[in-house]
Amino acid sequence: MTLLYLSGAVGFILGLLFGSFLNVCISRLPRRESVVHPRSHCPNCGAGIRWYDNIPLVSWALLHGRCRDCKEPISWRYPLVELATVIWFTIISSQILAPSFFGAASQLSTEWWAVHILTGLGLAILGFLLIGLMVMDWQTMILPDSFTLGGLAIALFLVCTQALFLGPNEDQVILSNHHIQLTSPGGVTDHGNLFFTGPENLIFGRIAAICGAALLLLIIRWVYRAVRHRDGMGLGDVKLLAMIAAFLGFWPAILSLFLGTLAAAIYGAILLARGRAGATSRLAFGSFLCIGGLVSALFGNHLINMYIALLR
Repeated sequence: MTLLYLSGAVGFILGLLFGSFLNVCISRLPRRESVVHPRSHCPNCGAGIRWYDNIPLVSWALLHGRCRDCKEPISWRYPLVELATVIWFTIISSQILAPSFFGAASQLSTEWWAVHILTGLGLAILGFLLIGLMVMDWQTMILPDSFTLGGLAIALFLVCTQALFLGPNEDQVILSNHHIQLTSPGGVTDHGNLFFTGPENLIFGRIAAICGAALLLLIIRWVYRAVRHRDGMGLGDVKLLAMIAAFLGFWPAILSLFLGTLAAAIYGAILLARGRAGATSRLAFGSFLCIGGLVSALFGNHLINMYIALLR
């Protein structure tokens, strides 16, 4: 129990730190500004923010949501992003040590723990990226490549690292139960089955998931343009779904797309009913896709298994 509380505390602290940095990224990346220089300052009066006014969540509350110098309101976005990041990191850090909480840690191998921790790290990074992209797309209709393509590269690196810790027969896939005869000079007969080893299955499967998810949205984008003679989806959304697939796999990415589309449709219907949008109004679809990605990251496998069970 103490270890679980400790992991939650670590996740809370990391969430505060990364949430504060995420706010900097959200403010600067869509404008192609550096996230390092200049130092944090008030967007209204330009005054530099003092270190004691830059404590995540706490400073905003103590200042009553206003700049110390010009007294202009500070957007609710800042504490909400920090709070969302804190919650995400706390959940993921607690999940990483869940086997220890249930007393199963001593029964698990070092390799299993390595893969488990790398998976948790990937989920933490994915949440950080999706929360940032959700806010950036909502505010600016921009999904920066530094987050989408950068996240895709990070995901592939983590997958390749996980592959190093797979056991000899772990995650391997049997493709054929037939013997294979190789007829060539010095050819031999293979008396085994044709299969992908665990690392091959993991890495190639994730690459296929990225290509499949991106291709699906590209086809949808092409069909929409052919029918409506205008773009209905940006390439940023394609890169975003590919990034989700890189972290989670193909079917969780498809679930993210379904949930994001459903949420966007409901929101669009509400705007139409209230007369605040028309048939040609643009929606920040990437924001809804990020919401679908967050839900899929936490509950995707469970929801997919439930759906499969219904089909049996």
